[in-house]
Amino acid sequence: MPLFRYQALGGNGAATSGSLMAADRTTALRQLAEMRVTPLRLEIEGEANLEEQTHRAEIARPMLERLGLARSRPTLSRSEMASLVREIATALEAGLALMQALRTVRRQAHGKALPVILDFIIEKVESGQTLHQAAKEYGPPFDDMAVGMFRAADATGRMAEVLHQLADLMDRGVELRREVVGAIVYPAMVMGLIGVSVTILVTVVVPTLVKALPSGPGMELPFPTRVLMSIASFVAHWWWALLAAGISSWFGIRTWLLAPGNRMRVDMIALKLPLIGPLLRDVAVARFTRTLGTLVTAGVPILQALRVVRDTLGNRALMAAIDQVQEQVTTGSSLADPLERSGFFPPLLIQIVNIGEKSGRLEAMLMHAAGAFDRQVNNSIKVFTKALPPVLLVFMAIIAAFVLAGMLLPLLNMNSAIGG
Repeated sequence: MPLFRYQALGGNGAATSGSLMAADRTTALRQLAEMRVTPLRLEIEGEANLEEQTHRAEIARPMLERLGLARSRPTLSRSEMASLVREIATALEAGLALMQALRTVRRQAHGKALPVILDFIIEKVESGQTLHQAAKEYGPPFDDMAVGMFRAADATGRMAEVLHQLADLMDRGVELRREVVGAIVYPAMVMGLIGVSVTILVTVVVPTLVKALPSGPGMELPFPTRVLMSIASFVAHWWWALLAAGISSWFGIRTWLLAPGNRMRVDMIALKLPLIGPLLRDVAVARFTRTLGTLVTAGVPILQALRVVRDTLGNRALMAAIDQVQEQVTTGSSLADPLERSGFFPPLLIQIVNIGEKSGRLEAMLMHAAGAFDRQVNNSIKVFTKALPPVLLVFMAIIAAFVLAGMLLPLLNMNSAIGG
């Protein structure tokens, strides 16, 4: 059982300090409440050294994995992570201490990854680490958001409540991702069918048709047919070069996008595209609002919450905007002003943040706004799914008209020549 050292204020306002034994941080906070003191600082004996060791391991691990000196640990999907967090929260809500809750969930764990993850967490927590330290040392699937929420749960003592909030946030993230993927599946299938159809027509049907046409004076092929024949000939003779160029371009683009400046330009252009841009912006705003509201409600300081939210947006342009917001908040600025100056966030969000800051109810206002922005995302997805198919149909019709012209014009010319 770990030893906790604390600094607190007594009932008369006098500073006091001492140590106590407890199974976990939540139990230690309960003991301090029973002693009728207000904790100012609570840490496990040797916690600073554990933090330093964890930080060093976090830095060294990616390098070791690239060198092949560290085995990758099993991980979980987002939905599996949400279920795990909710199970732990439910066990804590039932009155179990953290170690008992972890062991209870471990007994019910199935699959390959979950038992390994829980065994690691249990071992580290038993040795004196906090839950957020153990999660950070393990790495994925515990991202910055999960570690930040675990840290807030450890600090506030509201472990069950904060973990339920984290599970809700993860569930909404999974649902949002499914909605976006569902909106893209149909257009992607249509584009794939267009590509396959055009390839078959150009490389198989058109050359066969042209070979069957008589040749001679006055039988010059029309321009669309010549274009299609040139494409078919090029593909037939240089398919290997096209394949190599496609693979090289794929890896070249991926490497090019690794440069922060290049990725920033691409993400900025994506936000300005019709149909896609508004959808990306609405998804990012909804994720920003709900994540920030959940973190602030859990007791995470605003600067730390902004750092966590930044990494969940998935767009470098928006991430850079949050970096600027964070810098200005650090110098004493309000949150609403730099959000407005960035130009990426809607006026409704700016107004809600402004009112929340002035009234002292920022977390409540953000959570209320999150529902409105989620509905906006659903509307944007509906607009995207309804508007994109007609655009694809027009695109397909233009290609089909050109291919049909290349196929039918020679036949019409041949009939004219025969009739003449």
